[in-house]
Amino acid sequence: MKEKLARIEGILFSMGTSVSKRQLMEALDIGEDVLEYLMDQLKREYERAERGIRLREFEDSYQLCTKQECYESLIRIVNHPKKPKLTDVMLETLSIIAYKQPVTKQEIEAIRGVKCDHPVNKLLEYHLICEAGRLDAVGRPILFKTTEDFLRCFGVSSLNELPAIQEETIENFKAEAQEEISYVLEDDRTAKEMEEESYG
Repeated sequence: MKEKLARIEGILFSMGTSVSKRQLMEALDIGEDVLEYLMDQLKREYERAERGIRLREFEDSYQLCTKQECYESLIRIVNHPKKPKLTDVMLETLSIIAYKQPVTKQEIEAIRGVKCDHPVNKLLEYHLICEAGRLDAVGRPILFKTTEDFLRCFGVSSLNELPAIQEETIENFKAEAQEEISYVLEDDRTAKEMEEESYG
């Protein structure tokens, strides 16, 4: 078992990114039950207070990560990693995708009440969402879903750990979207009036 634990540790360390359970089972020629036992042992080892690494488990993969308490020392050596800057609109869009996935732009816009091209494009750029095929309907619109980076960013192992969303939240999304429309219309009206005055 110690030899298998060492091999798993070596694989995860060398890869740097997450490694699927299937890949680990194939590499070690073991079954899922044995893998889960070994990963539990490895996780316990990394949870010791004096270790600087921790084992993260996602829906179907594992990854070695630096312990959060070591972050302050780490950034003295490397550049501060860039974190996605999420606006309220982007967070709302991401929330809808997370809870309704796979979902199309049209479905997101039906909930928010406004166009969502910009927030969707930014979420794709940040790798928080990805394309998940196309809906079998007229026009075959693209479906979107969250990524493993989304789980990593929000500190959860699976979508099942997301808090239950309330209907009131969806209504708030719609209300905020209507406010956005009002602001845009007001800005357009003000700009038009100023333009007319300048020519008048």
